[in-house]
Amino acid sequence: MVSIAKKILQDHLKEGKYELGQEIGIRIDHTLTQDATGTMCYLAFEAMGLDKVKTELSVSIVDHNTLQTDFKNPDDHRYLQSVAAKYGVQFSRPGNGICHQVFLERFARPGKTLIGSDSHTPTAGGMGAIAIGAGGLDVAVAMGGGPFYLKTPKIVGIKLTGSLPDYVAAKDVILDLLRRMTFKVGVGKILEYYGPGVKTLSVPERATITNMGAETGATTSIFPSDEITKDFLKWQKREDQWVELPEGTDSDYDEIIEINLSELEPLVAQPHSPGNVVPLSDLYGKKVDQVAIGSCTNSSLKDLITVAALLKGRKIHQDTVLGISPGSRQVLMELAKKGHLADAITAGARILESACGPCIGMGFAPKTDAVAVRTFNRNFFGRTGTKSANAYLVSPEVAVAAAVFGEFTDPNKLGSYPKIEIPSEIEIDDSMVLPPSSKPDEVAIVRGPNIAPLPEFQPLSDEFQFKVLIKTEDDITTDDIMPAGAKILPLRSNLPEISKYVFEQIDPTFPDRALENKEKGGGILIGGDNYGQGSSREHAALAPMYLGIKTVLTKSFARIHRDNLVNFGILPLTFSDNADYDKINAGDILEIKGVRKTLEDNTPITIRNITQNFDIKTSYDFSDRERQILLAGGKLTYTVASS
Repeated sequence: MVSIAKKILQDHLKEGKYELGQEIGIRIDHTLTQDATGTMCYLAFEAMGLDKVKTELSVSIVDHNTLQTDFKNPDDHRYLQSVAAKYGVQFSRPGNGICHQVFLERFARPGKTLIGSDSHTPTAGGMGAIAIGAGGLDVAVAMGGGPFYLKTPKIVGIKLTGSLPDYVAAKDVILDLLRRMTFKVGVGKILEYYGPGVKTLSVPERATITNMGAETGATTSIFPSDEITKDFLKWQKREDQWVELPEGTDSDYDEIIEINLSELEPLVAQPHSPGNVVPLSDLYGKKVDQVAIGSCTNSSLKDLITVAALLKGRKIHQDTVLGISPGSRQVLMELAKKGHLADAITAGARILESACGPCIGMGFAPKTDAVAVRTFNRNFFGRTGTKSANAYLVSPEVAVAAAVFGEFTDPNKLGSYPKIEIPSEIEIDDSMVLPPSSKPDEVAIVRGPNIAPLPEFQPLSDEFQFKVLIKTEDDITTDDIMPAGAKILPLRSNLPEISKYVFEQIDPTFPDRALENKEKGGGILIGGDNYGQGSSREHAALAPMYLGIKTVLTKSFARIHRDNLVNFGILPLTFSDNADYDKINAGDILEIKGVRKTLEDNTPITIRNITQNFDIKTSYDFSDRERQILLAGGKLTYTVASS
């Protein structure tokens, strides 16, 4: 017997040999895009000149840019709808829900492979799928029938025993794992759950855990497909799509981490990292200004029925505001029909749209210096939309207690844990999911004035002489590089405009300095450890490329961002000796010679610091395919030339 993850990967193997650390190419069954990354993804797909997607299923879901303050977001939605109709993609309209919740309910299938242009795509691992977050360009290539490439991962068995006590939730399981693993420990690994504790968790609870597995740096996370999975699919009237994927045993894993669910307690991730986890009891008495419940992590029907039951007959604290974002239209409809929505509204909750919303700073921003308690998956600096706010990540149960009492407190103060009842049958209404056109040749692509064409990608130069435009610390996120929020997200399909906000939260002068330097040879970015963690947003690579960035030199990279840099022709290098990081100053002039031959020969690249007169030895781990992509100037030009 082999692990579930290994079996699925081997069954989908198209290129390479399944050996630990070696690059493999796998066949992709399903793809998923959302609107913040989807426009660039489909512009790239159009550039490939194909008539139709070649996957079993491709889905485009609008959930990020739903705050429509002008024409930009609705124009993008119409573009995405028309592209989906023309090229064979299912289109989930604005208001139908958050991409990962909708996909879990209506599309995810055990044993399938999925890549999505969102880092929380592993949510579908709760259904027994290999679901991986990737850059939009990787997704576009997969839609065109190309393999998805990754290094053969270690399979880490997460052995669950016991069962969750009252007021301890699935969110606490993944927060406990994050407390143990932090961001970098999961890199190059798949987290596979097994053990007797698995049977105590519903599919939505499993999906909460796999969703936030992304915060460990893991490639993905996966649960078995068992009778609980079958019941969920039957509930969704998709029972015919169930296949059994039995859980592994101790001998199937490269490493094992054991978690006794019975011993867990409520946990909190403090600012500004999901890995900064402490027991809830450490924060008792701390005043709370805002509570937000929802996101792709905790917005299922089970989550929100529990929330409504805890709010019933209570009022939120006068100094605290509460917002609730149901994960999908399906969830919202069931809450309304069964009276749960009324319980939440009567308690004083504000009901927000079934969309990502405040998780990405798209509305419901907290007040100045707020303590914001959220059931989300990330609490990076500035992500709430209010830079001075501090965001804490918790379970829905802890969030309700904070909203009712106006402070961090023991949720047991709410009384006995409610016995909730999930409806045995729900209404399935897919009318907000539009199928592709039966006459694609008659579909015209709709392009608003905010949609700019992709830039031209030039082959990699042989020599660089560039200025160090910025030097960053460890754990720089893609939010730091390319912020989200209501002001910037609507510019996702307009590269010249969105590039004006690169590094805005760290150094607002960066874009102007980069553009001034672009014609003088371009720039280089110097980063610390785990550079580019967080969201899969490829704009964090694409916008710097537009500003003339040729190379990023760091101590280490987060997986998706490193791959995005390669995809857009930016050379990602790491220090051979991290002591050299301390020697480099912003403003230094650096030089690389003979880049093309060095890459072709797969030999180390040495960078000369002309300003300080010393050499910097660097390293890289490019596959043969990645070296060819870099030499071509990016994955799009490489793919078009190869087709």
